[in-house]
Amino acid sequence: HGKVLGGSSSTNAMAYVRGNRADYDDWAALGNKGWDYDSILPYFRKSEANADLDNEFHGSNGELHVEFAKKFQTPFREAFIKGCQEVGMPFNEDYNGAVQKGVGNFQFNIKDGKRHSGFTAFLKPIRKRQNLTIKPYMHTQKVLLEHGRAVGVLAGKKKKKAQVFKADREVILSAGALASPHILLLSGIGPAAELRQVGIDCQHDLAGVGKNLQDHLFVPIGATSKEKMGANHTISNWGQAKEIARYFLTGKGLLNIGPLEAVAFASSSLSPQRVDFQFQFTSSHTGEGYTTDFHDYKSFPTEEDGFSILPTLLRPASRGALWLRDDQHFTQPIIQPNFLSVAADRQVLIEATKKAIEVLESDAFAPYRKRLISPPDRSSDAGIFDHIQQQVETVYHPVGTCKMGHDELAVVDDQLRVLGIESLRVIDASIMPTIVSGNTNAPVYMIAEKGADLVLGK
Repeated sequence: HGKVLGGSSSTNAMAYVRGNRADYDDWAALGNKGWDYDSILPYFRKSEANADLDNEFHGSNGELHVEFAKKFQTPFREAFIKGCQEVGMPFNEDYNGAVQKGVGNFQFNIKDGKRHSGFTAFLKPIRKRQNLTIKPYMHTQKVLLEHGRAVGVLAGKKKKKAQVFKADREVILSAGALASPHILLLSGIGPAAELRQVGIDCQHDLAGVGKNLQDHLFVPIGATSKEKMGANHTISNWGQAKEIARYFLTGKGLLNIGPLEAVAFASSSLSPQRVDFQFQFTSSHTGEGYTTDFHDYKSFPTEEDGFSILPTLLRPASRGALWLRDDQHFTQPIIQPNFLSVAADRQVLIEATKKAIEVLESDAFAPYRKRLISPPDRSSDAGIFDHIQQQVETVYHPVGTCKMGHDELAVVDDQLRVLGIESLRVIDASIMPTIVSGNTNAPVYMIAEKGADLVLGK
């Protein structure tokens, strides 16, 4: 959770990726009218202010700034782009345009060397409007129901008495793919048998709440570099101090960008006609062995710089779920993602890792590459999968737990209304029937834009 104004857009890597045309056409094919690519493209364009691309796929007058990184680039970025081309990936200037497949520069939500979050873009300019009240540090405990209708929410700060907030028209949940189903379950909306097990009276038996959990996975494939041209040496206290001073005194340096620099989309043998893995490229490495903790930047090696490709599983077949641990509002739910439980997911990651190794061993990296350090055993699929098991990481793109659709696991309809409950909608990543082929932040903005029109009856 990004527990801050702007949510996880205030903590993410700022990559602006929409996914693949076929992702949305799949949603429509499941019976969700109005969610095909041609129908949702105007919503992507509506919120976008793209500084570099001017064509039928991009907008220029929206609130959200999108641009290529211009203020700082490492030489490793260009080596990655050329290396991918060496191994057969075409250059693609705009993966959010007509074709997704290929290698190119990331498009970012960065403006003037600063993060352009959902808060910065959409909320900050209007925060003084009379019809908007922002209440920080509030925890939504449950949706209040009367005779099958949502009439408000119960919310409060920890250790303080909760307040009732009444709704004249609708209640809208936008708490994300983990918290939105959690709130529904606490409200008595979900699988009746599961609710009874934790002592919650079922208000509406809805089997799909918390089910259909999907997420992207990546694994770092890295090398050290001959010279200090990347990010690792800046992680030390002295390195951070120098970069901070450089940024504020000159407006230059590494702090003008996020951790990612370039990207590629490609297909494994399991999906030759459609993208199913992504390379996210970063000018840093995790070191040899498995002592680096992704959640503790101080654990990253600082003596040698390097670079990594993060092969990312884009269309996982594995499905997980979340459910209540007890009936207490502040207790975290049990989350079982079932990562890599389907053999095809394991095969895609293995093939993607092999391709990443080819790129790092390409001639393009020769001027910079000191030694390839991961996977330590590259001699077999078994050795590669052992590395995947040791260091696989979620990309923090959970979706699907309040699925839009018409089957037995559907939670909302194609108007984003909770099935069987009046005046209650969910508008966030949880409504995705299937995960999109790329970073999920931009699609959530699209869902929000379309959701706003649905609420307004447009």
